[in-house]
Amino acid sequence: MTGWRFAFSRRWAGYLALTIVFAIICSLLATWQFSRRADARAEIDRIDQNYDSQPIAVDQVLPSLESFDDDQKWTRVTLTGQYLTDDELLVRNRPYGGRPGFELLTPMLLDDGTVFVVDRGWLPTGSQQDAPDEVPPAPTGEVTVTARLKASEPTLSGRSTVEGSNQIPTVHLPQIADKLDRPTYTGAYGLIAAGSPGAGDAEEALPILSARPARDEGPHLSYAFQWYVFAILAFIGLGWALRQEYRLVNSDDPDEIERASERDRRKAARTPSDDESEDAIIEALAERR
Repeated sequence: MTGWRFAFSRRWAGYLALTIVFAIICSLLATWQFSRRADARAEIDRIDQNYDSQPIAVDQVLPSLESFDDDQKWTRVTLTGQYLTDDELLVRNRPYGGRPGFELLTPMLLDDGTVFVVDRGWLPTGSQQDAPDEVPPAPTGEVTVTARLKASEPTLSGRSTVEGSNQIPTVHLPQIADKLDRPTYTGAYGLIAAGSPGAGDAEEALPILSARPARDEGPHLSYAFQWYVFAILAFIGLGWALRQEYRLVNSDDPDEIERASERDRRKAARTPSDDESEDAIIEALAERR
């Protein structure tokens, strides 16, 4: 079988099919990276728009207890009421600065009788037990605080509340509302802003978790282009393999023999002889001296 007829065999059809499948997978992965970049850009837009926004009363931002839209993340809201310190919760498995610890949730009973969950900050795991050594008390009496909104978190499979403990695995607001047995906001909770009453006098004791997030979209754009390059390289590799087999199959063809001789001649012209290589080494040694 001479010429290009071999390329129409079942074997090469299989190679082509595999290459197409590989290219499709690469394209899908590139699309996924573009999607992740879009999500990162949307988060940056939310930070720019909401993080330093003027605080608004929470009932104006969230008209119902279940209200929350992703575009409202980081929006600053004001809360006026009293902390329910007896109902404080600790969210476990929350590392911070490379250390294990907890997030401290203190529900606040607002003036209208509803409850809003406030994340007052982070506490390290105790030195002798799997709980904080000390929990800074929340202010007593009526306070007005500023918090930044975050969405309720999903439940985690295989993780449950520790029986007889105030520790919970995730900030899943519907479950917290069941514990409180009061009308509670279940769409969003708030990360207390630094400087608000109840944020803790010493941030070393109770680090605030609402520090400005990094405006970083990540390497998703470059990764997307890389996947497209991989798809193109797959077809280039297929073409190179096809050309190599053509040369092998047609090695007895006079025209191919002539082309092979020309390739060998050009290769020899580019490759220095042994004498030239030795001269180059001697010259390099002489220059170092």
